[in-house]
Amino acid sequence: MKIGIIGLPQTGKKTLFEILANRKPTENEIASKKPIKGIVEVRDPRFDMLAKTYKPKKEVRARIEIEILPKLEKDTLVEGDVFTDINELDAICHVVRAFKEESIYHAEGSVDPKRDIDLVNAELILHDLVFIEKRMENIEKKEKWLKKESVEKEQLLLVKLKAYLEKELPLRLMALTADEIKMISSYPFITRKTLIIALNISEEDLKNTALIEQLKRDYQAAAIDIMQISARVESEIIKLESDEERQQFLKELGIKEPATDALSRLCIKALNLISFFTVGQDEVRQWTTRFGSTAPVAAGVIHTDLQKGFIRAEVIKYSDFAIYGSEAKVKEAGNLYVKGKDYIVEDGDMLDIRFSV
Repeated sequence: MKIGIIGLPQTGKKTLFEILANRKPTENEIASKKPIKGIVEVRDPRFDMLAKTYKPKKEVRARIEIEILPKLEKDTLVEGDVFTDINELDAICHVVRAFKEESIYHAEGSVDPKRDIDLVNAELILHDLVFIEKRMENIEKKEKWLKKESVEKEQLLLVKLKAYLEKELPLRLMALTADEIKMISSYPFITRKTLIIALNISEEDLKNTALIEQLKRDYQAAAIDIMQISARVESEIIKLESDEERQQFLKELGIKEPATDALSRLCIKALNLISFFTVGQDEVRQWTTRFGSTAPVAAGVIHTDLQKGFIRAEVIKYSDFAIYGSEAKVKEAGNLYVKGKDYIVEDGDMLDIRFSV
């Protein structure tokens, strides 16, 4: 599961990638004009609290894969290679410039976040429309060798998808049946992917929420998560050596946590994942599993033997643990739950898997 960072030139994509992945791309990676890969540690206050409580020998945060894609310019959009790269992603983070800096040029001549969002969204929709047209042409050419019933079903679905896209609506909003989803599962529809907007603002605008609130209203119907972040400020935070210095810096800025921490958690949501925890004196670890996973499936994320030999899961809700402060007190309150194979794991669950192989 991976999330990709895209955006127009000079939006702060590279800086954001460096902060999230905690590394700088090499000159060879940049010169290759191919996606640059990185790993992001998810910053979750629940994990911090559990680690502080248990003081384990080992702490392991959840991780997700990210990629920064070549910048979106007119030539790359025309060539279409960038869309092939985007299709390989599970979700998209579009970095949009909202900071004004005369020394840094803007590809469109001026800073206008809504215009840039609409421009990129339109290109993604156009990609899906072009694919549909090519697919329909291909079906017509091969129609006599294909099963009539399956051809008719696909043609009807493609016509329906095309009409939806022509209304400038992304396919992630379109209600599809299980059969329809299966029919197009291998198709490179980019607008079916979850989209996050990271609005890159200046330090002076950290407390100004007017723009982001307006954009949230504008794109609420498009199912786009929008958050604001100052890549410049975040790069300063990461350079500070101690937690005390970072906390003091954040306090002076009047913000609770680095925006990249919140963004890492938003990426988890965009990938349709939830977090669960295993805890103890030896290790506190945060895991991720798909939303809707059963207890055995979540156990399999830890180790395949736990899924094969699953007996039960002992579950503590993080919210209960935060209230009572210890496993013992949670148990005393009667809030330790024993769940079987049908249990659907919830975000924040603390699991102790019982198994036999």
